[in-house]
This record gives sequence, structure tokens and C-alpha cells, in this order.
Amino acid sequence: MSIDHAPPDISPKVRLEPPVSPALVAVVPTSARRRSAPRWIRRTAGPLLLLGLWQLASTLGWLAADTLAPPSTIAAAGADLIADGTLPGAMAVSLQRVAVGLLIGGTAGTALALLSGLSRLGEDLIDASVQMLRTVPWVGLIPLFIIWMGIGEAPKVALIALGTAFHMYLNVYAGIRGVDEQLIEAGGALGLGRWGLVRHVVLPGALPGFMTGLRYSLATAWLALVFGESINADAGIGFLMNQAREFFRTDVIVVCLVVYAFLGLTADLVVRALERLLLQWRPTFTGQ
Repeated sequence: MSIDHAPPDISPKVRLEPPVSPALVAVVPTSARRRSAPRWIRRTAGPLLLLGLWQLASTLGWLAADTLAPPSTIAAAGADLIADGTLPGAMAVSLQRVAVGLLIGGTAGTALALLSGLSRLGEDLIDASVQMLRTVPWVGLIPLFIIWMGIGEAPKVALIALGTAFHMYLNVYAGIRGVDEQLIEAGGALGLGRWGLVRHVVLPGALPGFMTGLRYSLATAWLALVFGESINADAGIGFLMNQAREFFRTDVIVVCLVVYAFLGLTADLVVRALERLLLQWRPTFTGQ
């Protein structure tokens, strides 16, 4: 009787260690690593540097005061105009002109865009005429406006309204015609009628175009105001500029230009705030 012996286990003993979880490292976006200063500092650094160079050139005599006043003189002139109430009164008059002209022009442009964008018949009747008229330089119509309306407030407001109406028409019309056809079909499949589609699909889809048209219209409104207030104005920012030109007051002229820029920037910020409020459903690229 034989007995089989199992061969001895000569394999090396392997000790299993518990797995070690990798250390978690916080992921920092590349754009955040690149920023070395707050954004508002970087945005104001350029204008402040330009003002510093301007003041330095005036102090060293490289830039004559009768050619362009230094920033310190301009700031003093602006403070004087604010203290005696001249500048606030002129701003109120100019703002009223822009508001009335923008209301008239924006309403007319939007109404024509709705008629043309929502109906093929409206497009055939309106679009060709508007496209033809918008190529005419609206500044060149000032002599006709003076003949038709005199030299009062009417031609100034009409010039602003005409300049803004075309921007509103083009952008609202493009917004309406840019609505996705599949959304229209989906709305029809859900039982929406013609006016239901217009209200719930077309108009919300055209809202980005309306906001873009409003931004362009505001920029054009301030440009039209400069030309309009040159028509025998007796009040407003343009009137101050004309008076300053007669007396070679470059400091007052620059103050008025700064006010124009400030009002335009403020209006643009208001429209941007409206866009963020009304267009929350539309994600946009904000840069890297």
C-alpha cells in the first residue's frame, strides 16, 4: 500500500495590501489661474493710464491748452457746470428728446417688423420700401425736416425716431424669420393655433433680436441727438457744445462729449440688465 504525498508548497507568500485611494486634487480652471487681479481693476487700468498720459502731455507742454484742455481743467469745468445747474438742465432736455424719439421710432420699427415678419403679404408691401429708405443717409434729411417742421423740437425728435426705427425693424424682422421651423411644427402638433404660435413661439424666439435692435437703436439715438441739437437748439447738451465752440472752450466741449458717452454707456448697461432678466433661458458664451 502506497501513500501519495503532496509536494511541498514552495511558492513565495504574497501579502495583499489594502488598496490606497488616490489623493483628491482640486481642479482649478485655467482661466482662474491666469487672473492675477480683479477684473474691474483690469478694465479701469487702460482709461486711467490714458488720462495719466494726457495730463502728463499737457503739463509738459506737449499738448497746448487751446488745442485740448487737460483733464484737470475739464474736471473743474464739469464741476462748475454741475454746481450752477447748467449741466443737469441740459441733460434733462437731451434725455427727453432721446426718450420721445426712441419711443416713436422703436414702436414704428417694431410694428412694421411684426407686420412684415408674420405675413407674406405684409413683407411684400413693407419690406422693399423699408430696405430702400434705410439706405438713404438720415442725416441728409435734416434740411427737409427743417422745411417741413421748422426749427423747433419736432425735427430733432423726428431725426432720432428715423435713426432708431430702421434698427428696430431689421433686428426684429430677422428675429422673427430666424425662429426654428421645428418649433413651429411642434407648437402646431400640440394644438396651438396661429395666434397661439405667435404668442408662445414666435415672439419669445424673436425677443433676442428685439433686444439687439434696442441696443443699436440707443447708440444711434445719441448720435442722432448730436446732429439734431445742431438745428438751432436753445437748450440741451448740443446747445452747450455750440456755445463752447463760439468761445473756444475745449474743456466744456469735452465735458459734453463725456456726458454723451456716459449717457450712452448707462443706457447700454440698462439694456444688458434687461437681457439678463428676459433672456435667462438662453445660455451664452461669456469668454475665457
